[in-house]
Amino acid sequence: MNNKKSLCEQIRAIYPEVGECGIDVKTEFDQKTGAWAVDLKQGAKNLRTYLEKKDTQACLEGRQCVNLSTQIGQLVSNIKSL
Repeated sequence: MNNKKSLCEQIRAIYPEVGECGIDVKTEFDQKTGAWAVDLKQGAKNLRTYLEKKDTQACLEGRQCVNLSTQIGQLVSNIKSL
């Protein structure tokens, strides 16, 4: 499974406005922190959050997406309000 691609797809499934309306998403695993880094970009605005590996994996396996959904939701809200 390509977790990077799967994570982007999962974020877009939960938040359809990501990828549309000029909000771009980028994900990468950050070896330094041991967490997934998620960047949202809209024009010149760029925000980043980190998702715990276990939370991300649980969501990708269809078990629980609460933590991922909460963090990404806050990130989307913040980028829209900048």
